[in-house]
Amino acid sequence: MRVLVVDDDFMVASIHARFVERAPGFVVAGRAASGAEALDAVERLEPDLVLLDVHLPDLSGIEVLRRLRGRGDDLGVIVVTAAREVDTVRAAAAAGAAHYLVKPFEHEDLLARLEAFRAARAALQGVVAPDQQHIDAVFAPLGRARTVLPKGLSVETAAAVLAALDAAGELSATEAAEAVGISRVSCRRYLEHFVEQGTAAVRLRYGGSGRPERRYRTA
Repeated sequence: MRVLVVDDDFMVASIHARFVERAPGFVVAGRAASGAEALDAVERLEPDLVLLDVHLPDLSGIEVLRRLRGRGDDLGVIVVTAAREVDTVRAAAAAGAAHYLVKPFEHEDLLARLEAFRAARAALQGVVAPDQQHIDAVFAPLGRARTVLPKGLSVETAAAVLAALDAAGELSATEAAEAVGISRVSCRRYLEHFVEQGTAAVRLRYGGSGRPERRYRTA
């Protein structure tokens, strides 16, 4: 799969390009250092996937994503950024980003997203009338959230909690609640349900006095 790397920092773009080249089945189609360059490169190079930074010198990555969708480009986009604001995460999801990866990250973190994107794209290949299993494979985050939820938990909030975990890498119940905009008690119910279902994992962080802090991440 052909990947366009978009980042205004040359060194960061080089690192991300090397990560892509190390992923089996993925090649770097080109690089862009601004929003305008990214829009032009997508039209010229026709990549399958864009690794898109948010902070660009002219347009924000979110605006680039919106313009791509507005002109009918349905290629995959993984937002790769240091931005962790709730509004940015939500805007990326609403504009159709496949995944959201927070800098800095390791090669394995990007590889997991690349493989998930490829699996989602492959789910409908050769399928004329997809069934629910095929569709859930395309809408992976939503599919994970659509496990049978306990009474009182909503699919929409479950998806938002999972998106917050994906974006941050690891969160406590308090941090996740602040990111999503719900109470800590409610958020912990979602997180513990995901742990029970195998969608999320939890570890204990010890330090100081009192109970150890429970830290959650997507499995």
